[in-house]
Amino acid sequence: MIFLRRQGPLLVTLITGLVFAAQYYVPHPASEQMLTSVTKWLQIIGGFALVLGVSSLFHVHAAKIRRKEAGWGYSFVLYVGMLGTIALGFWSNGKEAIDGTMTAFGWIYNYMMVPLQGTMFAILAFFIASAAYRSFRARSREAAVLLIAAVIVMMGRVPLGEYLIPISGDLSQWILNVLNASVRRAILIGVSLGTVALSIKIIFGMERSYLGGGKE
Repeated sequence: MIFLRRQGPLLVTLITGLVFAAQYYVPHPASEQMLTSVTKWLQIIGGFALVLGVSSLFHVHAAKIRRKEAGWGYSFVLYVGMLGTIALGFWSNGKEAIDGTMTAFGWIYNYMMVPLQGTMFAILAFFIASAAYRSFRARSREAAVLLIAAVIVMMGRVPLGEYLIPISGDLSQWILNVLNASVRRAILIGVSLGTVALSIKIIFGMERSYLGGGKE
């Protein structure tokens, strides 16, 4: 029993990892059917994980409200918002409009959720501008190149910039299509290699942090 408790999850991970890694190289209808079936099971498990995550969120914020910790008022607002939205969603069967009439659930989404998302992105713009200002200081050759490239791209992406410097549009497109694309692909290749390496470590039991602990 102790062996199964400790090594069982690692054995399941090893078998499933190898099977589904090999699945991509087996052009057979049975292989495709297996992937389809497992994808459906992943959706079911994801639904249970969502319920677990929501219940955990409720528990954490309920403890904050009960102990009157700092910021417990925001937890209360979260509670009211989540419970109210869930109740209205069930009441309207998850529909934003019925016979052309907007439901309360649709009203919450269109007039509360969407403006809040826009506000969050608007606030994010200030952080991006602040980070860009700090990054674009020409303290080194690399920073100077970054600053020049950023100015060219910004000038080439707005009508006023192309009017003042006609060549900025072509330069901007070349930077985006050639330099930026090549760097982005290099980053994606690096991320992919890192993902493959981490997957191999998980499959063969070298990485066990997903079990709730470190390496053994």
